[in-house]
Amino acid sequence: MSEVEGTVQGHRDGHGFVIRDDRQADLYLSPQEMRAVLHRDRVKARIVRFDRKGRPEGRVLEIIERKKAPIIGRLLHESGVWLVAPEDKRYGQDILIPKNAVANATAGQVVAIELTEPPSMYSQPVGRVTEVLGEIDDPGMEIEIAVRKYEVPHRFSPETLAQAAGLPDKIRPIDRKQRIDLTDVALVTIDGEDARDFDDAVYCEPAVVGKSAGRSKAPNGWRLLVAIADVSHYVKPGEPLDNDAYERATSVYFPRRVIPMLPEKLSNGLCSLNPNEDRLAMVCDMLITATGEIQAYQFYPAVINSHARFTYNEVAAILGNTRGPEAMRRKDRIDDLLNLNEVYRALVKERSKRGAIDFETTETQIVCDDNGRIEKIIPRTRNEAHKLIEEAMLAANVCAADFIAGAKHPSLYRVHEGPTPEKKTLLQNYLKALGLGLSISDDPKPREYQQIAAATKDRVDAEQIHSMLLRSMQQAIYTASNSGHFGLAYEAYTHFTSPIRRYPDLLVHRVIKAILGSKRYLLSKGMVESMPPARSMGKSPKQAKPAKAVTLTAEGEVWEVAGAHCSANERRADEASRDVEAWLKCRYMREHLGEEYSGRVSAATSFGLFVQLDGLYVEGLVHITELGGEYYRFDEVKQELRGERTGVRYAVGSRVRVQVSRVDLDGRKIDFRMVRDGEEDAAMVRAKRERTSERNGDRHASAVAELASVKETDRAVKAAGKRKGYSASGARLNPVRAAKTAARKGPAKAAKRR
Repeated sequence: MSEVEGTVQGHRDGHGFVIRDDRQADLYLSPQEMRAVLHRDRVKARIVRFDRKGRPEGRVLEIIERKKAPIIGRLLHESGVWLVAPEDKRYGQDILIPKNAVANATAGQVVAIELTEPPSMYSQPVGRVTEVLGEIDDPGMEIEIAVRKYEVPHRFSPETLAQAAGLPDKIRPIDRKQRIDLTDVALVTIDGEDARDFDDAVYCEPAVVGKSAGRSKAPNGWRLLVAIADVSHYVKPGEPLDNDAYERATSVYFPRRVIPMLPEKLSNGLCSLNPNEDRLAMVCDMLITATGEIQAYQFYPAVINSHARFTYNEVAAILGNTRGPEAMRRKDRIDDLLNLNEVYRALVKERSKRGAIDFETTETQIVCDDNGRIEKIIPRTRNEAHKLIEEAMLAANVCAADFIAGAKHPSLYRVHEGPTPEKKTLLQNYLKALGLGLSISDDPKPREYQQIAAATKDRVDAEQIHSMLLRSMQQAIYTASNSGHFGLAYEAYTHFTSPIRRYPDLLVHRVIKAILGSKRYLLSKGMVESMPPARSMGKSPKQAKPAKAVTLTAEGEVWEVAGAHCSANERRADEASRDVEAWLKCRYMREHLGEEYSGRVSAATSFGLFVQLDGLYVEGLVHITELGGEYYRFDEVKQELRGERTGVRYAVGSRVRVQVSRVDLDGRKIDFRMVRDGEEDAAMVRAKRERTSERNGDRHASAVAELASVKETDRAVKAAGKRKGYSASGARLNPVRAAKTAARKGPAKAAKRR
C-alpha cells in the first residue's frame, strides 16, 4: 500500500483522520491508532485497507512534526492523580500531570500545559502546567481559551512595544514632505457606532467627466476621493512592528474585545483618521461617469483632515430626511452626503450591469453584559450608508488592482473563483429538481447567479435557494496569481482599504508607493529597487485581465507564500471568533433548557436538521432520531430529509417548533427536540393519508383474511387443549378468546384493533 503525509485531525469520539497534503481522500485512523498520536501532529502514514465504500484506512508510520503550542484544558484531581482534560475534545486523551508540575494551579482551573512525554500505544501523554488562565466562569475566559486554542498571537513583543512608544503623537513637518495637502477637502469618516479605528475617509463632488472635461459645461459625473490611513509610512519592512503585524496578518474581533494587528498607539491613534486631526493618507482619486463607470483614477500620498465622524445610522437618517433632526445638526455636510449618495447610485447601476452577485444576508451582533454574558443578540441591518461606503471601497480596491496589474508588479490579489466541477454539478441538479426553468451553464458567470437570486427572491424557499447558490462558490483567498473575483465580477481585485487591520492591504500600499516612485518593492528583502517609470494615472480599470495559467517566478513564489500565510490567518481569526460566539450562545441556552422556540431549518444533512431560532439567531441540531418513529432519507439533490412512510419533508426554510434538550458547552453544541404543533400534525396526517389512499380498497379483504386466520387458530388451540387435558376456558386459551371476541365485533373493528 502507498505511503502519504498529512496532518492528524482528531475526533471527539476517539477516532481520527489524516488530512493528506496531496488533497486526496482523508485516511481514517482507528481509536487504537490515535492513542500514539495527537490532534494536529504531522505524520507519515500507510494506507492499509479500504472500507466497503472505498474509503481508505491508515496506519501511522512516523510522526514528522508535533506542534509546540500549549494545550488548554481544565486541571482535575481524581483519585489522587492530577490530569488535564483538553478543552479541544479532538485531542481525545487526558494529559497526566505530576504533582510537582501543577505550578500554583488548583483543581477546576483552566490552564495551559506543554507536553513532557508523548503518548504511546500503552501510555497516556504527560505534561506540566505553564500558565494558569483562571476559573472557567471568569469574564472573558472564553476568549483567553480561544486565542490559545487557535494560536492567535495576542502579546506584542517588547521590541514592538518599544518601537510603538517611540513614535510621535502627531505628524511632524518632515512627514508632510512630498505629499499633497488635502486638509481643506471635507473628507469624512462613516463607521459603526462602536468603531474605534477609522482607516478610511470619503468625499465626493460633481465633476465634468470624459470628453467634456475642460469645457464650460455642466457636471456629468463625480469626483470621488477615498483616503486610506498611510500605515506603511510608520510600519517599515523588517522592523519589529512589521514582524508582529505579519505574524498576526489580521485583527481578530470578539464580542467586547479586539486583538489588533498593530499596537493601539497606531491603530487607535497615529493611523486612525480621527476627526479634526491631520493624518497621513494614501488617496485614490477617481472620476466616475453618470452610469457608474470609473473613467480615470490616480493614487498619491496626502495629508488629510477628517471634517466629521459619522455613524452609519446617522447618515442613513440624514439621507432619508434632509430636514430631520440629524440633518439639522450636520447642515454643513448635507450636500456632501447627497453627492456621496448620488455616486453610490451610479456605482450600483454599474454593479448590476456588470452582473455582480448581491445576496441579502443577515449578520448578527452579540451584546454582552458587564460579566461577559450574552444580554441579547441583534441583527446587523445593512442600510444605505453601509452600502454607500461598501461601493466606495470596492471602487478604490479595483483601481488598486488595475494600477498594480498595469505596472506588471508582483503583489497580492483577492481572488474568488467560480464553483468547482463537483459543486457546479450539485447546484445544476438542485435547480433542475426545483423545476425553476433556470440554471447555470457549464461555464457559469456571476450574472447567472444574480439572475437566479433576483428571480427567486419572493419565493417561500428563497432562503434555501440563495443558501445553495452561496455554498456552491469557493472561498476567497489572497494569491499572487490574478484569477479575478467571481462574486464581484471583477477581472482584477485586491484589498487596499484596511491596512490598519489587514496585512495584505499594507503590502498593497507598499507596492503602489514603489510604483509611484518608479521603483520595485522586493518582498523577500523588504526593500525597493529602481525600475522603469510606471504610470501614476490610470484609465478605466477594465484593462487588467485575469491570468488563466501563470508560471510564478522566484519572486512570485515569495508573494504566493505570503498570500497563503495571510489566507490561513484570516481563516484562523474567523474560526476563533466563531468558537467564542458558539461558547457564549451555548452558555446562554444552557439557562433555557426545556424551553420551546419557533425556528427555521437552516441546513439539512444525512444525520439531522440544523435549526435557527427566531429572534435569538441561535442554531442547534435536531438529530434524525428526534424526527419521529420512521426512516428519513436525505436527498442530496433537493437538500432535504423526507420520511419514507409519511412523506413529510424538511428542507432549508421549513418552519418548525423545537425544545432545547441538551447543551454541550465543551463541544460548542446545542441539541433540539422536535415539538409538533397542530399544523405539523395535520400535515403529517395529510401526507400519510395520501401515501395510504391507494391501499384503502384492500382493507376489507385484509380484514376477512385476518378473521379466517383467527377462526383457524381457535380450532387449532381447542384441539391442542383437548389433547393436553386443558379446559377451553383455561389460561392458555385466553388470548384466543380475546381474538374471537374481536372477530364477532365485525371485520372492520377487528382490522382496526390489529
